[in-house]
Amino acid sequence: MAMNSRQEALLSQIIKKHFKSASPVGSKFLEEKSRLGVSSATIRNEMAFLEQEGYVTHPHTSAGRLPTEKGYRYYLDHLIKESFLSPKDQQALQDYLSLFRHQDFELLIRQLAKKMAEVSHNTVVIGFAENNVYYTGVANLLSQPEFNDPHCIYDMGLVIDHLDNVMEQIFSSVGRIQVLIGSQNPFGNQCSVVLGPWHRAKQQGILGILGPMRMDYEKNLGLVKFFGQII
Repeated sequence: MAMNSRQEALLSQIIKKHFKSASPVGSKFLEEKSRLGVSSATIRNEMAFLEQEGYVTHPHTSAGRLPTEKGYRYYLDHLIKESFLSPKDQQALQDYLSLFRHQDFELLIRQLAKKMAEVSHNTVVIGFAENNVYYTGVANLLSQPEFNDPHCIYDMGLVIDHLDNVMEQIFSSVGRIQVLIGSQNPFGNQCSVVLGPWHRAKQQGILGILGPMRMDYEKNLGLVKFFGQII
């Protein structure tokens, strides 16, 4: 069943609030902050619809809702109008890049990847060739609340161990910027990755920003797009 604009607005608010809090989003917060001009009962009905259709889930131990993989996918496909990287972050990357302009190209890109990991608070993976992969910011990923569970840390460790293999498998297939979420993500079904190609003279490669499904998609899409422009 198709969503109406009010349901889309609620889903968007749940995702944005969950990104900031890393906690389930309660109905009370949405009733107070949604500014939809409708009654609390209407908001609760719309929340029930989102849950029934599988866009959000309701943890048994909480009165709040969490976005599901399906919810994130809908958000990316229908509710994000464009990527967004703030002028401040753009300038920070430009300034950082200028410090290493005279280095070997690969070393320059590695330095830039470190800055991007800092800006995104996620892991950045660079493919220079099928068998030449660099990644940085793993601590950013493991420090996310999603990975407090020891089992999740173990699973994430397996993902990190196989980053090189995955990049080798997908190296030739990334022809445009794309977002792979959960079950679609070759790096691991607990995560999302924003991927994009880059080109410089005759050299080409791919860039990935790997993080939990609860990531800032607009910002990370903006980072991948900006990376392709400035190099």
